[in-house]
Amino acid sequence: METRELVIGPKKPILTPKAIIHQNFGNKACYEVEEVKEVHQTECPGLSIPQMGPCLYRCTLQLPELSVVSGTFKKKKDAEQSAAEIAIEKLGICPEIIDPTPQEAQESLVTRLAYIFSEKFLICDDHPLSGHIRATLWREGNLCGLVPLSVIAVYDAKILSLCKFINPEVESNPFFIISFIMRAAANLNQFLATSEQHLWIRRKSPYPQDIIESLMKEDGDSQECIQVAAVRIPSSVDQSIEALTLHISLKEYYLDIIAKELDFEDATNILISRNLGKASSETRLFFASPKSYLLDLYSNFPNGKETLYINGSLNVRASYLAGQDIIGDAILATIGYTRKSRELFYEDVTVQLYYRMLLGKTPGGIYKLSREAILASELPSRFTTRANWRGSLPRDILCMFCRQHRLSEPLFSITCHPFKTASGLSGSCLKVAEPSENVIECVNEVSVTTPNCSDSELFKCDIKVLSRRGDLILQCSPKDCYKKQNDAIQNSSLKLLSWLNKCFESMIDPFVQICQTEDNFNIQIYHEKILRDIFAGQSTHNGQLDAIQCNKLVEPIYRNSSCDMLRNIVNTLKIEGPYSGVCPCNGSLPCLRYSVSLAVESENVKEVVEVCDEFEFEVGLGAVVSYIEEAVTQMSVGQYAHFTTNLPASDLIFASAGDSVKMLSLLSSKDCSMEYEISLIKVTEPPEERMEQALFSPPLSKQRVEFAVQKILESHATTLIDFGCGSGSLLEALLNYPTCLEKMAGVDISPKGLSRAAKILNSKLVTKSDAGEQWTSIKSVILYEGSITHFGTQLLGFDIGTCLEVIEHMDEDQACIFGDVALSSFRPRILIVSTPNFEYNVVLQRSNPPSQEQEESDEKTLLNSCKFRNHDHKFEWTREQFRQWASDLAARHNYKVEFSGVGGSADVEPGFASQIAVFKRDWQLEDDVTEHADEHHYNVIWEWNRERE
Repeated sequence: METRELVIGPKKPILTPKAIIHQNFGNKACYEVEEVKEVHQTECPGLSIPQMGPCLYRCTLQLPELSVVSGTFKKKKDAEQSAAEIAIEKLGICPEIIDPTPQEAQESLVTRLAYIFSEKFLICDDHPLSGHIRATLWREGNLCGLVPLSVIAVYDAKILSLCKFINPEVESNPFFIISFIMRAAANLNQFLATSEQHLWIRRKSPYPQDIIESLMKEDGDSQECIQVAAVRIPSSVDQSIEALTLHISLKEYYLDIIAKELDFEDATNILISRNLGKASSETRLFFASPKSYLLDLYSNFPNGKETLYINGSLNVRASYLAGQDIIGDAILATIGYTRKSRELFYEDVTVQLYYRMLLGKTPGGIYKLSREAILASELPSRFTTRANWRGSLPRDILCMFCRQHRLSEPLFSITCHPFKTASGLSGSCLKVAEPSENVIECVNEVSVTTPNCSDSELFKCDIKVLSRRGDLILQCSPKDCYKKQNDAIQNSSLKLLSWLNKCFESMIDPFVQICQTEDNFNIQIYHEKILRDIFAGQSTHNGQLDAIQCNKLVEPIYRNSSCDMLRNIVNTLKIEGPYSGVCPCNGSLPCLRYSVSLAVESENVKEVVEVCDEFEFEVGLGAVVSYIEEAVTQMSVGQYAHFTTNLPASDLIFASAGDSVKMLSLLSSKDCSMEYEISLIKVTEPPEERMEQALFSPPLSKQRVEFAVQKILESHATTLIDFGCGSGSLLEALLNYPTCLEKMAGVDISPKGLSRAAKILNSKLVTKSDAGEQWTSIKSVILYEGSITHFGTQLLGFDIGTCLEVIEHMDEDQACIFGDVALSSFRPRILIVSTPNFEYNVVLQRSNPPSQEQEESDEKTLLNSCKFRNHDHKFEWTREQFRQWASDLAARHNYKVEFSGVGGSADVEPGFASQIAVFKRDWQLEDDVTEHADEHHYNVIWEWNRERE
């Protein structure tokens, strides 16, 4: 089937069902969402598997005229929209399409402006702009009723939407909106008054006195004064960010107070930025428009765009934070009127919050904030699984990054590629299909061709990042494939985030560097200007921050070579406490208690910057700063470590510290350093597979399967028995290959593992059969429950037997019994047995000797410091022990044995990671079967037969 490319064109925006309901019923519409939990049974022949369904939601919409109930949905908002849609259909309301021409939008803007200054809007409780208009009526003298134009431009979403249709440039420069409002007001000159010198607008005729008296009575006559913490961001980069307190009386217009802090008499010429952070946030930048502020309201310029002329000093730090040009000094504050209440809403904004907001504009910063470990955590180098990942997931971080920089939500394009069997099976035996084959594409998880992707297919994910106007900026097209769609999305997201993060960390010219690295990350740049704007702000900010805030005495960590930093750590690292023998290794999850302080040795002063009682990370992913992992991997549980480092970038310190004034004072000291204190609380041992994945690609588990498949192909066997089949990974994999197998069986002692195997195999077999494909020679598959150390005729007569990574889960004597029973009673023509090579654990676990004496000890002592790869392994053999066991077994039962393995090499110490013995018999079985007094009967758990399908 030919690959189809999805072309996304501009869509006509329409009102959502909820918006239509709100237009018609306002606050009279009541939505009640309830959680619905569903349990269903997955039926397999001979097996019923209960499963908890996903968390679903149902919404009841209560209207004055009727009540409706939605279906069930995964998201609450979808349930609400569905209920609103049902209500619209029942009421016969026709949705209104909003796609006006610029002229129509201008006319609608005039209508909207007239409504804003109407009596009906003034008494409206559910619009923040009505709060501003009421507050201006408290102003004295000529200021009474004067509403700043920037307030109307910022706080009314409908005006913003209409202005975007008039001129899309509003998206990048929202101050154009003020000129559109002035033009609209000129059409209402009999109703509204404006000023040529100041940016205000007011109603010419006063509001009715009874309405004003009613509003005054509702607002009360309290003279209470509130104190709101805010931050001043000077336009001059030679001045520091500083905290300030706004003293606001509830009988005053708060914008007048902010104007006075900016050395203006009132709020007439105050401009307000977009909201920063979440859409519902009231955190904004307030700044004064320059005196030479000139708006040409009537002239049409050659490109048809209104031009805003402003003279003044560009505030680079505030501009970067807001994503728009900020002129002059700015005040960062969280204050304003909301839809929730008539009362003034406010929250404190600290210097720490300012730096956390800056940090949140970088991918690594978003991850640090999600972990609440700014001075310890780092964006990991690769994604493992949801269960092992700590902090916000890569996809969520990427979406947040795009929102922070005023970009569109990223597009995730998923392609599903069927496997293609490689003839040689060397390395990875899975080959992605060529584009001309059955490739399925979906965008943001919505399928274009609505296929049924089975477990025999791999997923790839391409990501596109676009501007708000739809310009393609970046495309990330990794070549890696994954068995799970979510893994493809998360890994591709992380790859793009890692590239972006490297760009932000660059201290020279970021754009030059990213152009040199894009090929390494499979990234293509389409819109250089937008990228330049994003990175230029961060580069300017970083360069100034370290020079200004720390009096040019703080050297960012990025400017130190990693070698110098590690050498510094080794020289100062002190580990105390007895060695417990429980140490972190590759893939393990150590849990720490740590504190980081600023220390000035000459003054004997130490100030705590960051503390974390429980911090967990996976070793080997780069999920923490390198010197912390370097220290932790030398510790054992219960030990305590202390070391000092050079200073990191100062924005990290201010984002972590509560008292910025004290931090600034300490940082000005020449001998200031960072002091770390770490306690290793516990270590969660890694599952064997995750430990192996850190070193092997493809994973060791896949290499074992590929080895077995190769032997099965060479043997031309028609029947196979998998001893200790677990959840059926080998049997499932064999369904992807054109072998000669007609019958497969699996046996295991674990009912839970067999249930999973039954579900997976049944789904795959039924799907393939329904498709009518001649995809395999398999005629029957059966799963047995029972011990592989007991004989039963049901397992007799199979051509080939496999036992991959099973015997180490038994006691050693039971493993010997299995070998004897398999070769004396079951007697397959070929038996493949794999088990871990204990000697390879030194490599896998990166074992660190607990003392200097052990560093000089012999190989045997070093090996003794290793642990088993999995907590439920009863033993792990060295190469010599495994060879002895297999050779003795083959000799007793007249088999020949060959030794091999996967992971590593037989010629390089310490050999293969997984050692394998292949037993072969070259004699024929007798026709009659010897009677066994201890014959065991295996229970059939599940069976599939092609003839019955």
